[in-house]
Amino acid sequence: MLRFLTTNRHKFDEFRAKAESYGLEIEMVEIDYEEIQAPDLAEIALRSAQICRERVEGPFFLEDSGLFVEELNGFPGPYSSYVFSTVGTRGILDLLRDRQGREAEFKSVICHFDGEGYSVFRGSVGGRISEEARGSAGFGYDPIFIPLGHDLTFAEMGPEKNRCSHRARSAEKFFTTVSHAGP
Repeated sequence: MLRFLTTNRHKFDEFRAKAESYGLEIEMVEIDYEEIQAPDLAEIALRSAQICRERVEGPFFLEDSGLFVEELNGFPGPYSSYVFSTVGTRGILDLLRDRQGREAEFKSVICHFDGEGYSVFRGSVGGRISEEARGSAGFGYDPIFIPLGHDLTFAEMGPEKNRCSHRARSAEKFFTTVSHAGP
């Protein structure tokens, strides 16, 4: 049983579905911890795992993600959670209202502590920001992000999102490694 440290039920549900496709089970461990502010998601995830190692016994993994909008010089990036909680999707749409470029990239970083050391797994997906929020599935910026090769936002995709998202890509790398590692 893999332990996933998160307070986000939506993230847990996405990871659980992906883990099941690898024959793995995960358990949600709700833990609040202070997250450092840094420009790099991998640095944030690694430091978060180091902080949690002091409070959680044994192996675990956690994930950090961000929406990087090219026209906004990568904003909100590693600050996505805070920006979402303060201005939401409407704030990002307002910032892009009179701008031409809508290209964006969603990034995900998993940090796994195996009881001895840390491993980092990255996933990303390019796309664009929609003109308006669309769809009711998903969470966070899902209603405004359209991945490359699609016309639907993540929030309009439903389960299809878990086959092409940034989180799905980092999870595939992680679960492939863990499933081949043995007991």
